Amino acid sequence: MLVTYLEASRDLCETDSIIFGAALAVCRIIGAKLPMAGRATQQGSAIPAWRKRIEDRIAKARALIGRLTSFRSGNNRPRVVRTVRMAFAGTNISLSQPDITQKLTERIDDLKQKIAAWGKQIRRFSERSRRFNQNRLFQSDQKRLYKSLERPEVCGAGPGPDQADTVAFWRGLWSEPVNHSEDPWMEVVASQSASVTPMDPVNITPEDVAEAVRRAPNWKSPGLDGLHHYWLKGSGNTRPRIVRTVRMEFAGTNVSLSQQDIMQKLTERIDDLKQKIAAWGKRIRRYTERSIRFNQNRLFQSDQKRLYKSLERSIVSGSGPALNQADTVAFWRSLWSEPVNHNESPWTEVVASQCAGITPMDPVIITPDDVAEAVRRAPNWKSPGLDGLHHYWLKGFMVCHAVLVRQFQESLNQKSLPSLFTMGHSFGS
Repeated sequence: MLVTYLEASRDLCETDSIIFGAALAVCRIIGAKLPMAGRATQQGSAIPAWRKRIEDRIAKARALIGRLTSFRSGNNRPRVVRTVRMAFAGTNISLSQPDITQKLTERIDDLKQKIAAWGKQIRRFSERSRRFNQNRLFQSDQKRLYKSLERPEVCGAGPGPDQADTVAFWRGLWSEPVNHSEDPWMEVVASQSASVTPMDPVNITPEDVAEAVRRAPNWKSPGLDGLHHYWLKGSGNTRPRIVRTVRMEFAGTNVSLSQQDIMQKLTERIDDLKQKIAAWGKRIRRYTERSIRFNQNRLFQSDQKRLYKSLERSIVSGSGPALNQADTVAFWRSLWSEPVNHNESPWTEVVASQCAGITPMDPVIITPDDVAEAVRRAPNWKSPGLDGLHHYWLKGFMVCHAVLVRQFQESLNQKSLPSLFTMGHSFGS
């Protein structure tokens, strides 16, 4: 059908509309979901895909239970009967059997058990996911994990218990004296424990404390005293440690700490280290810039839409007040909107004389192979332009390649393209 319409096409805009109509017709025939307006700007759901699948099964099973229960109650509408027949498809059960009620009850119970099993599966998977996330967060940010555990959970929307009643309840359990009668089993346990060897007394040595402090994380969330382990590590006698570090720094040289010019040597060493730090900082910035360029080039090849969004993202450059809009408009208007008379300097004549001997470029002839190769290399579902037509349809409707060759060649000879092919989406509006 496309051949007839494409032969009558007059320009690229009309060809684009014909291909878009063909793609829309194919989607409607096969029952594919069409993207709605603003669909691309919606945020993805936080619900994982596995949970959605299980919840869809539960929803379908509940709907089927409702139809089976309705049929068992005497509802013989065509839609209900058709659903019941589909539920027993592939079995030897027919709706005219005398024990159909019993079969319906068994099928309903089977579906209820499946729903209960799927619900347990969701709870089990959710619990496993929660433990996995907590373990990973414990390794990366323990303080954030403890805050999430201390966060109060809302158990209900009703009013909370009365404070006086709560105090009276727990006081009745813990503050009132109770006389407990010792049962005979206490004497049996005491006689069995008489032969147990007592534990040796624990003697804490300075090495034990030093080892415990050494293995403790520096900035782990402290207790009520607010003291981090870092200070327990650094609060000892560090003078021998400093001297040992300085000696290691001058190892392999003729410098000793007893020299008279040791202060000058230290100053020179400090300046040398500062220069190394500056050089390392430049290396970090250079490598970071190279990594950014590499990632942008790779992202340009795989997902250009994502690259352009990252480039359009606003960068916070300071905390000061923003520029005045009127001043900004006036500045750029003075550069681009005011007419300026340019004087042609002599160098333009020199450049024109040098370019006189350049051979003009041969005329470009677009062939069907060029269009086929360009379409083949284009990403299938890359974000389209204003026409909404993806490259996938240009690959599938191969009969349009000859028409595109002819019309692109005409546009190239006329040195003009329709505005539809030179405009993009306005993401800022």
